[in-house]
Amino acid sequence: MRYNVRTKLEYKKVELFIHSFVFCSLKIDFEFEVIKLIYGYIRVSSRDQKIDRQYEELKKLNIDDCNIFIDKESGKDFERKNYKKLIKKIKPNDLIVIKSIDRLGRNYDMIIDEWAKITKQLGAHIKVIDMPLLDTSTDNNLIGKFISDIVLQILSFVAENERINIKQRQAEGIKVAKAKGIKFGRPRVSLPQNHYEIFDGYICKDLSCEKAIELLDISRGTFFRLLKTYKRIIEY
Repeated sequence: MRYNVRTKLEYKKVELFIHSFVFCSLKIDFEFEVIKLIYGYIRVSSRDQKIDRQYEELKKLNIDDCNIFIDKESGKDFERKNYKKLIKKIKPNDLIVIKSIDRLGRNYDMIIDEWAKITKQLGAHIKVIDMPLLDTSTDNNLIGKFISDIVLQILSFVAENERINIKQRQAEGIKVAKAKGIKFGRPRVSLPQNHYEIFDGYICKDLSCEKAIELLDISRGTFFRLLKTYKRIIEY
């Protein structure tokens, strides 16, 4: 999901509305909970991507290195080695800190389910550095979770609409390309019949660069040259 200036302004409006609604309309007894242990989670999609920015943000919160878990895997699901190790360690009132919501995952429906598992089943908290509203450890437990649930539902709706628009634009681009008989690469480059789907998978971050290259059986340089051509065709 992309965050441009307009998106940030809309997010700010949502933030102001939710705070006004919660603090002016709800009567809740404040029962602050003490955070026990703070964990950090870092994820990048491939081994050649750097973790520096995420790591620096976590260290600003004085999180010990032994409590920072790092995965270099796709965010398509939660079957990640170190993420599963982290979840096994979590106890009630512990806090998981991530830099941005897409570091937890990409599919918002799955994120909502995982969020509920962590905050409700495990009784722990989550803090998203880039989105202050997504922090169940602030205010009191009930308000923090209430605000976060609303924000996640909004983000899920926006992300789903964006995903549908991208898929529609890609489908239209592929149709035009096929109608024009456009083919990728030089004569010596032979691509599988589903190469359109593979490029789509990489653009939508369902496939890592390495996996896409493996499926296409081409070099890294050729991959990015063909990807540039493909994006131009579909006007991505």
